Amino acid sequence: MNNLLQLTDISKAYQVGEERVEALKRISLNLGAGEFVAIGGPSGSGKSTLLNICGLLDYSDGGSYLFENREVSGLSANALTRLRRDHIGFVFQHFNLIPVLNALDNVAYPLMLGKLDATERRQRAAEVLEQVGLEKFQRHLPDCLSGGQRQRVAIARALVKQPKLVIADEPTANLDTVTANQIIALMHRFCAEQNTSFLIATHDERMVKRCSRVLHMSDGVLQEEAA
Repeated sequence: MNNLLQLTDISKAYQVGEERVEALKRISLNLGAGEFVAIGGPSGSGKSTLLNICGLLDYSDGGSYLFENREVSGLSANALTRLRRDHIGFVFQHFNLIPVLNALDNVAYPLMLGKLDATERRQRAAEVLEQVGLEKFQRHLPDCLSGGQRQRVAIARALVKQPKLVIADEPTANLDTVTANQIIALMHRFCAEQNTSFLIATHDERMVKRCSRVLHMSDGVLQEEAA
């Protein structure tokens, strides 16, 4: 399996008052193309920090990060923005949809910085909404959708630019079992059909049971759980 990303000895620390807090301690991680991987661990263990670094939203203090065998630590801010914009999608626990935009425009929004015109953006957004079963809800505002529908819009928004990596932070935590299983199946389908890699921070056993690998964070240290 080809590595999509490869982290080696990634470290990150924060200064909190007079105390230096080590959020990540020499983390190493290989994620292959088309993998579906969960990261568990208690609150404050470093999961969110790790996801932010993998998603190029934050910088490490040391170590190496290769994305498709390309070292990202030396890239300019503009180059990192382009890499994140073109190849990485995000799904959040609380959806983070824009409340004044309908479902179609929420999904089309990540395409605004690309080269597609408005008609092409809306066409692609409509296609992805159909794939997640929401073709009849294109004109609905987020407040008019159920939690499961909003999460499907969020997944469509993450996938509309056909990213190589999707980073998801507790994507099923607030969903009932039926809806959660639908969301998990949907993510699996995109993983299989588009060879998209998923890196998922989760406490949800329903999600964990469907992942190909399960990693565990504790006090800034990442370990792979036994099969």
